[in-house]
Amino acid sequence: MKYIIVSGGVISGIGKGVIASSTGLLLKTLGLKVTAIKIDPYMNIDAGTMAPTEHGEVFVLNDGGEADLDLGNYERYLNVTLRRDNNITTGKIYRQVIEKERRGDYLGKTVQIVPHLTGAIQDWIERVARLPVDETGEEPDVCIVELGGTVGDIESAPFVEALRQFQFRVGTENFALIHVSLLPVIGGEQKTKPTQAAIRDLRGLGLVPDMIAARCATPLDHAVINKLSMFCHVGPEQVLAVHDVSSTYHVPLLLEQQGMVRYFERRLGLDVNGIPEPMKLKGRTLRTRWRELTIGHDLPLDKVEIVLVGKYTSLQDSYMSVVKSLEHAALRCSRKLVLKWVDSSDLEPHTEKDNPVRYHEAWHSLCSAKGIIVPGGFGQRGTEGMISAARWAREKKVPYLGICLGFQIAVIEYARNVCGITAANSAELDAKCADPVVVYMPEISKTHLGGTMRLGLRPTIFGPGTEEWSRIRKLYGGEPVVWERHRHRYEINPQYIERIERGNIDPAAKAAKKLISRPPPERVPSLPEVTFGLPKDTPRVGPPADELFFVGKDEKGERMQIAEMKDHPYFVGLQAHPELVSRPLNPSPPFLGLVAAAAGILEQQIAAQLKDFVPPHPKDLLILESEAQRRRELGQDTTNTEIKPATTPPGVSTPVRSRCPDSEEVHPSGSPLINASSSEAP
Repeated sequence: MKYIIVSGGVISGIGKGVIASSTGLLLKTLGLKVTAIKIDPYMNIDAGTMAPTEHGEVFVLNDGGEADLDLGNYERYLNVTLRRDNNITTGKIYRQVIEKERRGDYLGKTVQIVPHLTGAIQDWIERVARLPVDETGEEPDVCIVELGGTVGDIESAPFVEALRQFQFRVGTENFALIHVSLLPVIGGEQKTKPTQAAIRDLRGLGLVPDMIAARCATPLDHAVINKLSMFCHVGPEQVLAVHDVSSTYHVPLLLEQQGMVRYFERRLGLDVNGIPEPMKLKGRTLRTRWRELTIGHDLPLDKVEIVLVGKYTSLQDSYMSVVKSLEHAALRCSRKLVLKWVDSSDLEPHTEKDNPVRYHEAWHSLCSAKGIIVPGGFGQRGTEGMISAARWAREKKVPYLGICLGFQIAVIEYARNVCGITAANSAELDAKCADPVVVYMPEISKTHLGGTMRLGLRPTIFGPGTEEWSRIRKLYGGEPVVWERHRHRYEINPQYIERIERGNIDPAAKAAKKLISRPPPERVPSLPEVTFGLPKDTPRVGPPADELFFVGKDEKGERMQIAEMKDHPYFVGLQAHPELVSRPLNPSPPFLGLVAAAAGILEQQIAAQLKDFVPPHPKDLLILESEAQRRRELGQDTTNTEIKPATTPPGVSTPVRSRCPDSEEVHPSGSPLINASSSEAP
């Protein structure tokens, strides 16, 4: 096993994750198997309770782990499936050490930072580095370890010491270090002094850089490279100029051009000749396809304009995976993505009073876009603006994709404005609403926030008959079952499902055939084959295009997971987060559908997906719970299943499934639980 450490100096947030991912990608082009670990020095157990406007998006893994967004970079670039243990935090390490001390595993010794905490860090890295992460099911050849933050910070000190010891534990011939440092430009001159100081501090802590990745705005001058070589005590070939490029997809090729692969072949003694020929072929194919991807990104393509209506637009990293998924889809459609950002609060009436210019600019962006996406979020703020965006998309036939909260928003809007349930809302947004069409899931804890949502990879079963008309199912290759990652506490209220799928027909007026809508009845074409027990000649207000169907449900058929309008150009909502498994060379189907519909080539992409759809997860690792139960009864092994139920904290029981909320949700502090996941203020 070879280890490549990526650390940072001067400032944080300078691209360590992209450089780590790009390094791993280049090694994969040789045919090597690569895994990755991210070290986050914060005290949190995971990223699940962090505000997206502070830390960026929370990236959810197959096993339900809530991790740093850099794990998303690793999965996208390396095309691997990581676990929660691939993200190390100070909180996790301290918890592990304290639990061992409480059990008496240290046999009465005084538990200290060195050697017990540093030893636990090394054990963790060595254990996780050997776990299979791709379809081969084999142990990786190389592990990329990114140390978050900045070397010299007090938070990272135990990890730096652990890595210093680790290089001797595994052997210096198996250990290499890339240090990423900023070269600021002052008065038109590239300054090396901050990097010199960072390297000096790094050496003082016992770590010697094998390569220096110099982050800069423009390509480095040769004189600057020679200066860094002299004062940082490395060869000129060990200095990499990582300047700003039009897209991060260019970074792997930028590093390759400067000899990174050749250097690590020599430095780590990589046995390239011993790599099996099929793996070499996969590596060469990857390199060719990645080069084509970067070339396609720079072509003068037709533009496709998408507007993102969200709550956390002040920090675009809050939607990192959403943006990347749109980029992947645009590249597949041979289009240049033009993404406009609209804060959902700006679409609300109060903004028209307080800041009319901002209000009208937001609405202009929304109305001029060819496609609309409403991603996930928590809390009440800005949700009425999202509802307005969903209504615009539905009524004006603008392609729409709702993710998690965006899915629930679409259902609420439809219930209000089509079904006539004017008080429809979510129990998350209004705990006392008269018609809670979105409710708290009964098995989810109301007292523990961290790690208690419905998390991880889950199956969605498409309903019978959807293979004939459902665009989203066809985008998934016509598969009857699809797997996506989830992260939510709320679901569509089962009490309202039949009512919503009826449209604007009042269930109470079924016998009398009366309508709840105020306009006079109008005879229109009858309902589809599935009439939910209603006479086919039942009068209906509004065109049949306003028909929303829950085309995808969970395995038990209880939870609504995909909604779609039948006669709309593209109106899809998913409870899951499909952006988390999108890949540059294999875009997420829902995002592909949105971009293709916005570009006017949806049918063309559907035909291609029906022919060449590649699931993001190996099928042999995905089995339904019913199948797993059958295998267990037969005594067969089911350890390979990727199904991981949401965790319930100790002492919290799983209640019987109810149909609607009966009490206000309360935070442990005693205040109403408005925002159950992030520290965002409503």
